[in-house]
Amino acid sequence: MLINPNTSTATTAMMTAIARRTLETDARAVRGGAGVPAVRGVTAARGPLMLTDPAALRAAAPEVLAAGLRAAAEGDCAALIVGAFGDPGLEALRAATGLPVAGLGEAAILEAAADGRPFGVATTTPLLADAIAERVAALGLGARYTGIRLTAGTPERLSADPVLLLDRLERAVRACVERDGARAVVIGGGPLGEAAEALRARCAVEVVAPIPAACRALTRLLVTG
Repeated sequence: MLINPNTSTATTAMMTAIARRTLETDARAVRGGAGVPAVRGVTAARGPLMLTDPAALRAAAPEVLAAGLRAAAEGDCAALIVGAFGDPGLEALRAATGLPVAGLGEAAILEAAADGRPFGVATTTPLLADAIAERVAALGLGARYTGIRLTAGTPERLSADPVLLLDRLERAVRACVERDGARAVVIGGGPLGEAAEALRARCAVEVVAPIPAACRALTRLLVTG
């Protein structure tokens, strides 16, 4: 199950569709298409439409935990994805449910830093820049982090204009590479999922899309038990 910590049902549908496509593609590659897990999305009952600052992340954590506990109690959920780059409620879910849980931020950062690569983050939320750097440091990857590049324009304005969003994010990705020396760039945001997919085809550098990264992390957890 994918838990969207913001209250946008459209964002939930978009992220869930990306997760389904990723898992279907992985299943075809590994098992010839057999055994594709079902994915359902759940939207937070309360909170903002977008998580754009640390206070919103903190407020989202109890909502994420409540949704995960309900899913675990129903007994038909094998794993959970926290569908926000700040991973609100991630550790609490792991402790409380005993299920495999992946967070978009953690999974994408770890994937970007694989094999010692220097990596950066391109995103739309300037008020979360410090929280992202702290998350990188908590994962022990500060030495590989080349920094964050932010898009011009507010997150709300960009989310309303997909063409402009893609253009601004592409510029941020290129700045990560050309100015900071990144060899992989994470797109920092669940609601940026479709843009992240598009940027993988538009940019020469390795672009790490957070929703597929979380799906791959969960697949590894389920395989290893």
